[in-house]
Amino acid sequence: MKEKANTLKNVKTLTLVAMLIALSAIGALIKVFNTVAFDSMPGYFAALYLGGWYGALVISLGHMLTAITSGFPLGLTNHIYIAVQMALYAYLFKFFYRKFNIYIAVIAATILNGPVATLLFVPIFGWGFFAAWVLPLTIASFANVFLAALVYKAISKRSRE
Repeated sequence: MKEKANTLKNVKTLTLVAMLIALSAIGALIKVFNTVAFDSMPGYFAALYLGGWYGALVISLGHMLTAITSGFPLGLTNHIYIAVQMALYAYLFKFFYRKFNIYIAVIAATILNGPVATLLFVPIFGWGFFAAWVLPLTIASFANVFLAALVYKAISKRSRE
């Protein structure tokens, strides 16, 4: 009986991950600036709801879907680098949520995926890249992280009722 329950749980988790990746694909089409889009909200939500590793998977695939629909403007290797960064940030989002609270987690993820991620490209593209990308990336990062936290809180509250 326990094996059947575990199998059902795995099917539900796999289905939810697939749905969140599909939502990332839709968000990838809603561009804010170049490859900055609403693809990461489902990944941040997955990190909170399912765990950091699931969030890392969803968010990295979401970014690659955005890069594909944008024509890889920064090159394939740079977009893989961004996907790895975003996977780490989703995992850390869950870590900060667990260690502190949702507010600290939202602030940390926004700073990591905004200014820090942009700073990591200064050695490759220079300070002009940073100046052009830091504001739109930070704003979109905050929107994605905040919406994920809002949806998570609403679902958590609803499931407790």
